[in-house]
Amino acid sequence: MTSIQPIVSTPDLPRLRAFYEKVLGATQTLRVPEEGPEFYVDLRIGVTTLGLVQKEDTPIGAPVRIILSADVADVDALLPTVESAGGTVPGQANDMPWGQRVAHVLDPDGNMVNLTKWL
Repeated sequence: MTSIQPIVSTPDLPRLRAFYEKVLGATQTLRVPEEGPEFYVDLRIGVTTLGLVQKEDTPIGAPVRIILSADVADVDALLPTVESAGGTVPGQANDMPWGQRVAHVLDPDGNMVNLTKWL
């Protein structure tokens, strides 16, 4: 069986980990190395895993090439949490013609995260 795991490069791993913990309830399941400065972590979000890797020269706010999408219980209720966790909410959530409520938000590095809920 083949699977795929997104891994996000960041110049500030602790900041980005805290964002995903606060907004999506992520829990850390792996840390490399086990002691000392972090290089890599796995975060469990629901039944999926998101990797974060520390890379000092990662450009932030670069043009969006990948969008992370998270199915959440209440899109609108999470928008203030996104901002308090250091993310950005460029606009309000909208009901899409395919039957989802969607908010396009940015994590602290400027990566796009779609918060979605089937209507």
